Amino acid sequence: MRIVEQEEGWVTLAADPGARPLLAFQKVEQDYTPPQWPGQDVPQQMHLDVKVDDMDAAEQQVLALGAVKAGFDRETFRVYLDPAGHPFCLVTPGD
Repeated sequence: MRIVEQEEGWVTLAADPGARPLLAFQKVEQDYTPPQWPGQDVPQQMHLDVKVDDMDAAEQQVLALGAVKAGFDRETFRVYLDPAGHPFCLVTPGD
């Protein structure tokens, strides 16, 4: 995916302009409270599953980009927290 729209505090990603699916991100105020996963005192605002062919290689990439392990690993998926605290999963094909 690449940036197909960008303005102050907003960015949209897609494979090509006008293509679907797309992801849009909006900047939040400084008083942002990250989600508390796996609890629901402060629930997650989104969740992405990212299919990967090589779980270990993908893990090294997301950790290098600032993600942290959430301590919930299974044979076919692993849970991470992005730098803002949102949980996401790396999953192997077939899930």
